This record gives sequence, structure tokens and C-alpha cells, in this order.
Amino acid sequence: MGVALVAASLIKGRSDDGAAATTSTSLVVEVTAPDLDAGTTAPVGSGGIGDGVGPEVGGRTPLAGFGEVLVKVTAPDGRVCQLCLLSALDPEQRERGLMEVTDEDLGGYDGMLFEYQAEQSGAFWMRNTPMPLSIAFFDGEGVLVSTADMEPCSDSPDCPTYPANGVFEYAIEVPQGQLRDIGVETGSRLHIYARRCPLAGGGT
Repeated sequence: MGVALVAASLIKGRSDDGAAATTSTSLVVEVTAPDLDAGTTAPVGSGGIGDGVGPEVGGRTPLAGFGEVLVKVTAPDGRVCQLCLLSALDPEQRERGLMEVTDEDLGGYDGMLFEYQAEQSGAFWMRNTPMPLSIAFFDGEGVLVSTADMEPCSDSPDCPTYPANGVFEYAIEVPQGQLRDIGVETGSRLHIYARRCPLAGGGT
């Protein structure tokens, strides 16, 4: 199965030099805690990435095979929202995305962050994704590029695509309608803060 057969994942993309974008690596824009490895927070089950959930981590229940990342979104008025997101760093994670997920609480996470090695041009789609989502695309400097609301689609090659309005290096998916709740609006900026999230509910 190629990248065109996955839910809410990049289905076509090119880097600035025109070469196909097929590799992934993490880029930490702002790290405030040392020795935080990218890793995964939950084991991959027999069914593979995203098949079921892993053990509870810090009061949250991650999708199997996915990591987590702490980010902040800064609105133009200076308001800052700190988010704990599921992390899709490598091609397999990005291809799986939130396919087949029906839990609107996302196991206690605020959404999912897709990270690419370099800026891309392309689109996401919702094949095999039953939950309506909203997506925000950010460029390599963390500046908001565009947003879109994406509708559920069955396991069909005819699902519509949702392109970014420009090149992007990051994308955040959340349950549909929640982008403004996390501070995403025209002029917002994304900063990666750490590769582990604090305990849910403000615990230590």
C-alpha cells in the first residue's frame, strides 16, 4: 500500500528542488528539556501501527506505535496554547494517521502532529477515516499556511483531497471545529517544545 492509500496522509508532495519527498526526520524547533528521545510511547501490536492502543502514558492512552510531542501555538494576540499531540514522524506513522479512529477525545491527546523532513507541496485525504477532522498546515518556520475541514470517507480511492495553500512542513489534525480552541488562526505560529508531555491534569 502506497502513500495514496492511507487516511489523512500526504498523498502527493515535492520538495523545493522538485524531488519526491519520501523520507522523514524530526526537527526540534525549540527544546526545553534535555535527553528527550523521539521514540514511541506505545508498542506496536500484532496488527501494526495504529491498531488498538498502548498502555496509559501520563494519564493518556496513545495509539499503538505512535509517540507524543509537546507543542505550543502562539496566536497573533500573544495568547499561547500548550498542546500534547500524538506524533507522526516517520512514513509509516504518517500514512496511518488517524485512520479508523473513532474516539473524539483521542485518548486524552489534543490532536496529531505530522512532521516532514522538508517543506512539501501536496494534500491530505480522509480515506478510511470515520471521524470528521480539521487540519492546519504550517511552514518550516512554524507559520500557519492554511486550514481545512475534512469530511469522513470510506475505503474508496475517490475520497476528496484537501491541499495546503502553500508549502508546509508540519500539519496538525484535530476533531473538526477545534482549531480555534487550540489557538490556530491567521498569523498563528507553531513551536515544538519537547518530546514528552507533562502528566495529564497537571500532575507531576
